[in-house]
Amino acid sequence: MKRHLLSSADLTRQDALLILDTAQEMRSLADRPIKKLPVLRGRTVVNLFFEDSTRTRISFEAAAKRLSADVINFSAKGSSVSKGESLKDTALTLEAMGADAVVIRHAASGAPHRLATSGWVRSSVVNAGDGTHEHPTQALLDAFTIRDHLGAVDGRRVTIVGDVLHSRVARSNALLLSTLGAEVTLVAPPTLLPVGVESWPVAYSYDLDAALPKSDVVMMLRVQRERMNLSGGGFFPSAREYSRRFGLDKLRFRLLPDHALVMHPGPMNRGMEIAADVADCDRSVIVEQVANGVAVRMAVLYLLLGGQESALQGAADLVEADA
Repeated sequence: MKRHLLSSADLTRQDALLILDTAQEMRSLADRPIKKLPVLRGRTVVNLFFEDSTRTRISFEAAAKRLSADVINFSAKGSSVSKGESLKDTALTLEAMGADAVVIRHAASGAPHRLATSGWVRSSVVNAGDGTHEHPTQALLDAFTIRDHLGAVDGRRVTIVGDVLHSRVARSNALLLSTLGAEVTLVAPPTLLPVGVESWPVAYSYDLDAALPKSDVVMMLRVQRERMNLSGGGFFPSAREYSRRFGLDKLRFRLLPDHALVMHPGPMNRGMEIAADVADCDRSVIVEQVANGVAVRMAVLYLLLGGQESALQGAADLVEADA
Protein backbone atom coordinates (compact mmCIF):
# COMPACT_ATOMS: atom_id res chain seq x y z
CA MET A 1 0.00 0.00 0.00
CA LYS A 2 0.95 3.63 -0.40
CA ARG A 3 1.67 5.91 2.54
CA HIS A 4 -1.77 7.56 2.45
CA LEU A 5 -5.33 6.49 1.65
CA LEU A 6 -6.97 9.46 -0.04
CA SER A 7 -9.08 7.89 -2.78
CA SER A 8 -10.34 4.53 -3.95
CA ALA A 9 -8.41 5.28 -7.14
CA ASP A 10 -5.20 4.94 -5.09
CA LEU A 11 -5.92 1.24 -4.57
CA THR A 12 -4.92 -1.44 -7.02
CA ARG A 13 -6.89 -4.67 -7.04
CA GLN A 14 -4.06 -6.28 -5.06
CA ASP A 15 -4.11 -3.47 -2.47
CA ALA A 16 -7.87 -3.72 -2.03
CA LEU A 17 -7.80 -7.50 -1.63
CA LEU A 18 -4.99 -7.23 0.92
CA ILE A 19 -7.08 -4.81 3.00
CA LEU A 20 -10.16 -7.04 2.76
CA ASP A 21 -8.19 -10.17 3.69
CA THR A 22 -6.54 -8.36 6.61
CA ALA A 23 -9.94 -7.09 7.75
CA GLN A 24 -11.18 -10.68 7.75
CA GLU A 25 -8.46 -11.53 10.26
CA MET A 26 -9.17 -8.41 12.31
CA ARG A 27 -12.86 -9.20 12.50
CA SER A 28 -12.11 -12.43 14.37
CA LEU A 29 -11.20 -10.22 17.35
CA ALA A 30 -14.83 -9.16 17.73
CA ASP A 31 -15.77 -12.54 19.22
CA ARG A 32 -12.94 -12.54 21.74
CA PRO A 33 -13.21 -11.42 25.40
CA ILE A 34 -10.26 -9.02 24.92
CA LYS A 35 -10.68 -7.21 21.62
CA LYS A 36 -7.17 -5.74 21.38
CA LEU A 37 -3.89 -6.34 19.58
CA PRO A 38 -0.60 -4.65 20.57
CA VAL A 39 0.52 -3.90 17.00
CA LEU A 40 0.23 -0.08 17.16
CA ARG A 41 1.27 0.39 20.76
CA GLY A 42 3.10 3.71 21.07
CA ARG A 43 1.59 5.10 17.86
CA THR A 44 -0.76 8.10 17.87
CA VAL A 45 -3.82 8.38 15.63
CA VAL A 46 -5.60 11.73 15.39
CA ASN A 47 -9.24 11.92 14.28
CA LEU A 48 -9.42 15.37 12.70
CA PHE A 49 -13.10 16.01 12.00
CA PHE A 50 -14.16 19.36 10.56
CA GLU A 51 -17.63 17.95 9.80
CA ASP A 52 -20.11 16.31 12.15
CA SER A 53 -19.96 12.53 12.19
CA THR A 54 -21.03 9.72 14.46
CA ARG A 55 -20.45 6.39 12.70
CA THR A 56 -17.17 7.17 10.98
CA ARG A 57 -15.47 8.93 13.89
CA ILE A 58 -16.45 6.28 16.43
CA SER A 59 -15.49 3.52 13.99
CA PHE A 60 -11.99 4.93 13.46
CA GLU A 61 -11.60 5.51 17.20
CA ALA A 62 -12.61 1.93 18.02
CA ALA A 63 -10.31 0.60 15.28
CA ALA A 64 -7.27 2.50 16.56
CA LYS A 65 -7.90 1.56 20.19
CA ARG A 66 -8.29 -2.13 19.33
CA LEU A 67 -4.83 -1.93 17.79
CA SER A 68 -3.56 -0.34 21.06
CA ALA A 69 -2.83 3.06 19.48
CA ASP A 70 -3.23 6.30 21.41
CA VAL A 71 -6.18 8.27 20.02
CA ILE A 72 -6.72 12.03 19.96
CA ASN A 73 -10.17 13.19 18.85
CA PHE A 74 -10.26 16.68 17.35
CA SER A 75 -13.55 18.42 16.57
CA ALA A 76 -13.70 21.77 14.79
CA LYS A 77 -16.51 22.90 17.09
CA GLY A 78 -15.07 24.33 20.29
CA SER A 79 -11.54 24.38 18.88
CA SER A 80 -9.32 27.15 17.55
CA VAL A 81 -10.77 26.46 14.09
CA SER A 82 -13.94 28.24 15.24
CA LYS A 83 -11.67 31.24 15.95
CA GLY A 84 -10.30 31.23 12.43
CA GLU A 85 -7.32 28.87 12.68
CA SER A 86 -6.31 27.50 9.27
CA LEU A 87 -5.88 23.87 8.25
CA LYS A 88 -2.13 24.53 8.01
CA ASP A 89 -1.85 25.77 11.59
CA THR A 90 -3.93 22.86 12.86
CA ALA A 91 -1.72 20.44 10.92
CA LEU A 92 1.46 21.98 12.32
CA THR A 93 0.05 21.58 15.83
CA LEU A 94 -0.62 17.89 15.19
CA GLU A 95 2.87 17.46 13.79
CA ALA A 96 4.32 18.98 16.95
CA MET A 97 2.30 16.46 18.99
CA GLY A 98 3.87 13.57 17.08
CA ALA A 99 0.84 12.21 15.22
CA ASP A 100 1.60 9.04 13.25
CA ALA A 101 -1.71 9.01 11.35
CA VAL A 102 -4.31 11.70 10.73
CA VAL A 103 -7.84 10.62 9.86
CA ILE A 104 -9.48 13.68 8.35
CA ARG A 105 -13.06 14.55 7.43
CA HIS A 106 -13.56 17.95 5.84
CA ALA A 107 -16.33 19.81 4.03
CA ALA A 108 -13.93 20.90 1.29
CA SER A 109 -13.19 18.39 -1.46
CA GLY A 110 -9.45 17.88 -1.71
CA ALA A 111 -8.58 18.83 1.89
CA PRO A 112 -7.05 15.39 2.70
CA HIS A 113 -4.93 15.55 -0.46
CA ARG A 114 -3.74 19.03 0.52
CA LEU A 115 -2.81 17.82 3.98
CA ALA A 116 -0.96 14.79 2.61
CA THR A 117 1.06 16.64 -0.03
CA SER A 118 1.70 19.98 1.68
CA GLY A 119 4.67 18.92 3.77
CA TRP A 120 2.93 20.18 6.91
CA VAL A 121 2.82 16.70 8.44
CA ARG A 122 4.95 13.57 8.11
CA SER A 123 2.14 11.27 9.24
CA SER A 124 -0.02 9.01 7.09
CA VAL A 125 -3.30 10.66 6.04
CA VAL A 126 -6.57 8.76 5.74
CA ASN A 127 -9.53 10.38 4.00
CA ALA A 128 -12.67 9.90 6.11
CA GLY A 129 -14.81 11.91 3.68
CA ASP A 130 -14.06 15.17 1.88
CA GLY A 131 -16.91 17.29 0.57
CA THR A 132 -18.64 15.56 -2.31
CA HIS A 133 -15.42 13.88 -3.43
CA GLU A 134 -14.67 10.51 -1.80
CA HIS A 135 -14.94 8.26 1.25
CA PRO A 136 -12.65 5.28 0.49
CA THR A 137 -12.97 3.35 3.77
CA GLN A 138 -16.76 3.30 3.35
CA ALA A 139 -16.31 1.71 -0.07
CA LEU A 140 -13.92 -0.84 1.44
CA LEU A 141 -16.36 -1.85 4.16
CA ASP A 142 -19.13 -2.09 1.58
CA ALA A 143 -16.97 -4.39 -0.55
CA PHE A 144 -16.10 -6.42 2.55
CA THR A 145 -19.80 -6.84 3.39
CA ILE A 146 -20.66 -7.88 -0.17
CA ARG A 147 -17.85 -10.43 -0.24
CA ASP A 148 -18.82 -11.76 3.17
CA HIS A 149 -22.37 -12.53 2.01
CA LEU A 150 -21.97 -13.33 -1.67
CA GLY A 151 -18.55 -14.96 -1.69
CA ALA A 152 -16.90 -12.51 -4.08
CA VAL A 153 -17.26 -9.02 -5.49
CA ASP A 154 -16.01 -10.06 -8.93
CA GLY A 155 -18.92 -10.38 -11.38
CA ARG A 156 -21.57 -9.11 -8.96
CA ARG A 157 -24.08 -6.56 -10.21
CA VAL A 158 -24.32 -3.61 -7.83
CA THR A 159 -26.97 -0.91 -8.26
CA ILE A 160 -26.33 2.39 -6.46
CA VAL A 161 -29.46 4.52 -6.21
CA GLY A 162 -30.16 8.13 -5.31
CA ASP A 163 -28.25 11.33 -4.77
CA VAL A 164 -25.09 10.41 -6.68
CA LEU A 165 -24.29 14.06 -7.38
CA HIS A 166 -23.57 14.89 -3.74
CA SER A 167 -22.41 11.44 -2.64
CA ARG A 168 -18.75 10.76 -1.86
CA VAL A 169 -19.80 7.17 -1.07
CA ALA A 170 -21.08 6.66 -4.63
CA ARG A 171 -17.83 7.90 -6.16
CA SER A 172 -15.63 5.72 -3.97
CA ASN A 173 -17.81 2.65 -4.51
CA ALA A 174 -17.95 3.17 -8.27
CA LEU A 175 -14.15 3.17 -8.42
CA LEU A 176 -13.42 0.40 -5.91
CA LEU A 177 -16.14 -2.06 -6.89
CA SER A 178 -15.19 -1.70 -10.55
CA THR A 179 -11.54 -2.35 -9.63
CA LEU A 180 -12.69 -5.53 -7.87
CA GLY A 181 -14.62 -6.69 -10.94
CA ALA A 182 -18.21 -5.75 -10.09
CA GLU A 183 -20.66 -4.37 -12.63
CA VAL A 184 -21.88 -1.08 -11.17
CA THR A 185 -25.01 0.75 -12.29
CA LEU A 186 -25.96 4.21 -11.00
CA VAL A 187 -29.67 4.99 -10.88
CA ALA A 188 -30.84 8.55 -10.20
CA PRO A 189 -32.83 11.43 -11.62
CA PRO A 190 -30.87 13.22 -14.37
CA THR A 191 -30.41 16.20 -12.05
CA LEU A 192 -28.67 14.02 -9.44
CA LEU A 193 -26.07 12.49 -11.75
CA PRO A 194 -22.78 14.44 -11.94
CA VAL A 195 -21.42 16.02 -15.08
CA GLY A 196 -18.97 13.64 -16.72
CA VAL A 197 -20.53 10.47 -15.31
CA GLU A 198 -20.07 8.98 -18.79
CA SER A 199 -16.35 8.71 -18.05
CA TRP A 200 -16.87 6.70 -14.85
CA PRO A 201 -16.34 2.91 -15.04
CA VAL A 202 -20.09 2.33 -14.58
CA ALA A 203 -23.41 2.18 -16.39
CA TYR A 204 -26.19 4.58 -15.46
CA SER A 205 -29.96 4.60 -15.73
CA TYR A 206 -33.03 6.60 -14.74
CA ASP A 207 -35.25 3.51 -14.33
CA LEU A 208 -34.98 1.80 -10.92
CA ASP A 209 -37.66 -0.79 -11.67
CA ALA A 210 -35.69 -2.07 -14.67
CA ALA A 211 -32.42 -2.30 -12.72
CA LEU A 212 -33.63 -4.13 -9.59
CA PRO A 213 -34.37 -7.60 -11.09
CA LYS A 214 -30.77 -7.76 -12.38
CA SER A 215 -29.12 -6.67 -9.11
CA ASP A 216 -27.14 -8.75 -6.63
CA VAL A 217 -26.83 -5.69 -4.38
CA VAL A 218 -28.87 -2.51 -4.18
CA MET A 219 -27.24 0.36 -2.31
CA MET A 220 -29.53 3.25 -1.40
CA LEU A 221 -28.01 6.70 -0.91
CA ARG A 222 -29.21 9.39 1.46
CA VAL A 223 -30.84 12.41 -0.13
CA GLN A 224 -28.49 15.15 1.05
CA ARG A 225 -30.89 18.02 1.46
CA GLU A 226 -28.32 20.18 3.27
CA ARG A 227 -26.05 20.20 0.21
CA MET A 228 -29.00 20.70 -2.14
CA ASN A 229 -30.08 23.77 -0.17
CA LEU A 230 -26.58 25.23 -0.54
CA SER A 231 -26.86 24.66 -4.29
CA GLY A 232 -30.24 26.37 -4.50
CA GLY A 233 -32.44 23.25 -4.43
CA GLY A 234 -34.79 22.25 -7.24
CA PHE A 235 -33.24 18.83 -7.95
CA PHE A 236 -36.62 17.05 -7.94
CA PRO A 237 -40.26 18.23 -7.72
CA SER A 238 -41.02 16.97 -4.19
CA ALA A 239 -40.01 14.42 -1.59
CA ARG A 240 -43.10 12.37 -2.40
CA GLU A 241 -42.28 12.35 -6.12
CA TYR A 242 -38.67 11.33 -5.42
CA SER A 243 -39.77 8.51 -3.14
CA ARG A 244 -42.30 7.28 -5.71
CA ARG A 245 -39.70 7.12 -8.49
CA PHE A 246 -36.49 6.24 -6.66
CA GLY A 247 -37.40 4.99 -3.19
CA LEU A 248 -36.99 1.33 -2.21
CA ASP A 249 -40.36 0.34 -0.76
CA LYS A 250 -41.84 -3.09 -0.12
CA LEU A 251 -43.24 -3.43 -3.64
CA ARG A 252 -39.92 -2.62 -5.28
CA PHE A 253 -38.11 -4.89 -2.85
CA ARG A 254 -40.06 -7.83 -4.34
CA LEU A 255 -38.42 -7.13 -7.72
CA LEU A 256 -35.02 -8.09 -6.33
CA PRO A 257 -33.64 -11.63 -6.73
CA ASP A 258 -33.99 -13.76 -3.61
CA HIS A 259 -30.27 -13.55 -2.78
CA ALA A 260 -29.93 -9.78 -3.25
CA LEU A 261 -28.60 -7.58 -0.44
CA VAL A 262 -29.93 -4.20 0.65
CA MET A 263 -27.29 -1.68 1.73
CA HIS A 264 -27.17 1.94 2.90
CA PRO A 265 -24.13 3.94 4.11
CA GLY A 266 -26.26 5.82 6.65
CA PRO A 267 -27.67 7.89 8.09
CA MET A 268 -31.00 6.92 6.53
CA ASN A 269 -34.02 9.02 5.66
CA ARG A 270 -36.56 6.33 6.45
CA GLY A 271 -39.65 6.72 4.32
CA MET A 272 -37.86 8.66 1.61
CA GLU A 273 -35.08 6.70 -0.10
CA ILE A 274 -35.86 3.52 1.84
CA ALA A 275 -38.96 2.22 3.61
CA ALA A 276 -38.60 1.27 7.28
CA ASP A 277 -39.72 -2.33 6.73
CA VAL A 278 -37.12 -2.77 3.96
CA ALA A 279 -34.35 -1.22 6.06
CA ASP A 280 -35.12 -3.70 8.84
CA CYS A 281 -35.73 -6.81 6.71
CA ASP A 282 -33.65 -9.98 6.89
CA ARG A 283 -31.80 -9.18 3.65
CA SER A 284 -30.73 -5.76 4.87
CA VAL A 285 -27.05 -5.68 5.93
CA ILE A 286 -27.03 -2.05 7.03
CA VAL A 287 -26.16 -2.80 10.66
CA GLU A 288 -23.47 -5.25 9.53
CA GLN A 289 -21.90 -2.50 7.44
CA VAL A 290 -21.34 -0.50 10.62
CA ALA A 291 -19.81 -3.49 12.43
CA ASN A 292 -17.59 -4.36 9.47
CA GLY A 293 -16.37 -0.77 9.32
CA VAL A 294 -14.32 -1.26 12.49
CA ALA A 295 -12.50 -4.32 11.10
CA VAL A 296 -11.81 -2.63 7.77
CA ARG A 297 -10.46 0.52 9.42
CA MET A 298 -8.32 -1.62 11.71
CA ALA A 299 -6.86 -3.21 8.58
CA VAL A 300 -6.20 0.18 6.95
CA LEU A 301 -4.46 1.61 10.02
CA TYR A 302 -2.49 -1.59 10.52
CA LEU A 303 -1.27 -1.71 6.94
CA LEU A 304 -0.38 2.00 6.87
CA LEU A 305 1.40 2.04 10.23
CA GLY A 306 2.38 -1.57 10.94
CA GLY A 307 5.45 -1.46 8.76
CA GLN A 308 5.47 -5.20 8.03
CA GLU A 309 5.99 -6.52 4.52
CA SER A 310 3.87 -9.58 5.23
CA ALA A 311 1.17 -7.54 6.92
CA LEU A 312 -1.61 -10.05 6.36
CA GLN A 313 0.38 -12.93 7.80
CA GLY A 314 1.47 -10.71 10.67
CA ALA A 315 -2.13 -9.94 11.56
CA ALA A 316 -3.09 -13.59 11.31
CA ASP A 317 -0.22 -14.64 13.56
CA LEU A 318 -1.07 -12.01 16.16
CA VAL A 319 -4.71 -13.03 16.31
CA GLU A 320 -3.71 -16.69 16.56
CA ALA A 321 -1.10 -15.99 19.27
CA ASP A 322 -3.65 -14.04 21.28
CA ALA A 323 -6.08 -16.97 21.19
